Amino acid sequence: MAQAEPDPEPAPARQPENVRVEYAQVLRAEPVYQTLRATTMVERCEASTPVEEAQENKTGIARVLGAVKGALTPDPKVEEVAPSAGGQCRLVPLEREFRRPIAYDVDYVHRGVKYRSRLPADPGNRVRVRVSVTPVVSSETP
Repeated sequence: MAQAEPDPEPAPARQPENVRVEYAQVLRAEPVYQTLRATTMVERCEASTPVEEAQENKTGIARVLGAVKGALTPDPKVEEVAPSAGGQCRLVPLEREFRRPIAYDVDYVHRGVKYRSRLPADPGNRVRVRVSVTPVVSSETP
């Protein structure tokens, strides 16, 4: 005769979670950037004879503009030419830097309490928040 095993106690019924979706006001959304660096080799050719620059007596604003122009342009005494023009060519590294937003640190207020979250996109003026209310049940309940 086989002994019958007692039925296991059924698990307590789980009630559905009390959840709702509300909106919170966004205070600030600051982008988080990823910086990418890329180096490529480009061919740079220079004329075999340097180009002389005419010297002028510059005063006032002309001297300031000349200094700014000189800082933003390559060396004026070296003329760049096409490789077919017979200049000296060499490969030089050209480094570029790219920044792209990968996330947003968002500060927001919901029911008077400030929160901060990192989100994948800029939420705009308001952000949807999930509000869940669950009672705390302790083993020492009277």
